Amino acid sequence: MNLKILLPFRVFADTRDVMRIVAESREGAFGLLPQRLDCVMPLVPGILIYETAADGEVCVAVDEGVLVKAGPDVLVSVRNAIGGTDLGALRAAVDAEFVELDEQERSMRTALAKLESGFVRRFTAFEHE
Repeated sequence: MNLKILLPFRVFADTRDVMRIVAESREGAFGLLPQRLDCVMPLVPGILIYETAADGEVCVAVDEGVLVKAGPDVLVSVRNAIGGTDLGALRAAVDAEFVELDEQERSMRTALAKLESGFVRRFTAFEHE
């Protein structure tokens, strides 16, 4: 398989001859082998593992995104990714950076929704005067 990990502004990894891929979705971890049928899977923040004959097992911490398998090509599009060899450090990075960022983003969206609803309410009141 050919694995390409895409970030919003660059290609994080472009790897050929991948023997297997393990990623995490909302339903749990799942694996991809070269003969698997084409699929699309939403990813949650977690660890993506892939294996090649040359590099062995490689671990990458990924933020939420989507995985698309089409024939021999596997595209993983995520907001952020961190490479490394220590699985414990990668898991800590996922918890510290990606999950916490999601919490901050939710609170920011809530505040923005309140601002928008206040603006709409005032605009409607102004229009009726």
